[in-house]
Amino acid sequence: MPAQRVVIGVDSSTQSTKALAVDVETGAVLGEGRAAHTVSAGPARESDPEQWWRALGAATAATGWADRAAACSIAGQQHGLVTLDATGRPVRPALLWNDVRSAPQAAALAAAFGPAELARRTGSVPTAAFTSAKWAWLRAREPAAADHVAAVRLPHDFLTERLTGEAVTDRGDASGTGWWGPDGYDQEVLARIGLDPALLPEVLAPGARAGLVRSGTPLREGALVATGTGDNMAAALGLGLTPGRPVLSLGTSGTVYAVGRTRPADPNGTVAGFADALGGWLPLACTLNCSLAVDRFAALLGRDREDVEAGGTVVVLPYLDGERTPDLPGASGLVHGLRHDTTPGQLLQAAYDGAAHALLTALDDVLRAGGEDPAAGEPLLLIGGGAAGRAWQQTVLRLSGRAVQVPEARELVALGAAAQAAALLTGEPADAVARRWRTTEGRVLDPVPRDEDTLERITGTLRRARALQEVPPDERQEGRGR
Repeated sequence: MPAQRVVIGVDSSTQSTKALAVDVETGAVLGEGRAAHTVSAGPARESDPEQWWRALGAATAATGWADRAAACSIAGQQHGLVTLDATGRPVRPALLWNDVRSAPQAAALAAAFGPAELARRTGSVPTAAFTSAKWAWLRAREPAAADHVAAVRLPHDFLTERLTGEAVTDRGDASGTGWWGPDGYDQEVLARIGLDPALLPEVLAPGARAGLVRSGTPLREGALVATGTGDNMAAALGLGLTPGRPVLSLGTSGTVYAVGRTRPADPNGTVAGFADALGGWLPLACTLNCSLAVDRFAALLGRDREDVEAGGTVVVLPYLDGERTPDLPGASGLVHGLRHDTTPGQLLQAAYDGAAHALLTALDDVLRAGGEDPAAGEPLLLIGGGAAGRAWQQTVLRLSGRAVQVPEARELVALGAAAQAAALLTGEPADAVARRWRTTEGRVLDPVPRDEDTLERITGTLRRARALQEVPPDERQEGRGR
C-alpha cells in the first residue's frame, strides 16, 4: 500500500494564521491549527511581520504534520507592504490593505497617469489599499525608513522567503501591487513612486516550485514549497473555480470575484483586474467593511449578530474603516432614516444590507470585466467567515436575486494553498486538484426576487451623503486622509 501523502496549506490573514494538513488523494483535512495576529488600532492598520512568522510555526505545529508533510504553500492577505533591511528583518511594521492613510498617494498616482492608463498597464486603478500607494506614502512620510529598505515583499512573499531563502512571488499576488502587469513590473510606475525594481522578488510562472524548506524552520527540511499566492486567488483555487462562476466572500473585508476569460481593465476603478494563480484573470471588487463592521453594530445594539428583523426604511453605511468600494477612504459610518418605530433588529439588518450593497451591485461589472454574461444565472458561491450565518445568507439571497450555494468546506484559502502544494506532487493544475477534492459541495438556497427597493434606497442615500464622506481637499493634499 503506497504511503499517505500529506501537504500543508497556510492562510496568513489579517487577524490570524490558519493551517490545514490535507491528504493529497482525498482532500480530507487531517489536522488544523490557528494562531492569532495583532493589528494596530486607530487610523493606522499595521502588523509586525515577525508575529506572522511565529504564528505560522504555531499553526503548522498544531496540525500534527509539520515534521512529515511532503509539501506546503502559503497564501496571504493581499496588498500589504513588508519592508526588510539587508538582514531580512522588518524595517517597520507592515502597512496592511485596510490602512487608508495612503489615499492621497493613490489619488496622485491616478492623476499622474490617468485612471484609464493605469488600468491598461496594471489592470486596476489604485486605491489606498494598493501596495504602490503604500510605498509612495512611506517615501513621503517616513523617508529615513524608506532609505533603509533593502527588499520589498508582500505578506505571503515574506513568509515563503523565510521558509526557503528564495525571493519569489506569483502573478496573482503581484497583480494587487499596482506596479505589475502582463509584461512584468511596470518600470514607469516604479520610477514614479521611487521604488527600485531590484528590491522586488522574482515573479514565478504558475505551478512553479518556490524552493525547498530550509533547516531551522517550522516545517520539515527539504519539503517542497509552492509559489503561494494572495488570499483571494487561493480561495479561487480552493474552490476549483471555473470561468463565470461568481464568488462572494464575507470576511474582515468583503470580495466578489469570478475567474475571467479576458483580462479586465476597468477605468472606473470598481473592478480590480487581478491575475489568478494560474494563467487567467480574477476580476474582483472589494470592500473594507464587511463582517467585522456588522458585528460592531450588533455589539453597539447589544444584540446577537443573527437577531435581525425585516421592515423599516433605515439605511446604514457601515464604513467604519473608510471604504474602498465606493472609493471613500475618509468615510465613516452613517445611519440615515431613523424613526420612532425603527427597531434594533431593523437597524442591524440595515447594517447587513449596507455591507452587502456595494459587492452585489458590482457583481455584474465583475462578470462583464472577465468576458462573462451576467445573466447566465450561475449560483453565487458564498464563502468566508460570515457564510455560515443565516442572516448573511438571507441578506445575500434577497439583494442578489440569485441562487446561493454554501460549500461545506471551510478555510478555502488554506485549502487553495494546500491544492497548490499537492499540485507539485501530482503534476496536476491546482484547480483540478481542488475539483477532485469536491470542495464546492454544499446546499443550494433557491433564489428569491431581488429587493430592488432596498438597493435603490441605499444607492440614493449614498449619492446624497457623498459630500459628507469625501476627504476635504486640504486634508487630501496634506496626507491626513482620515
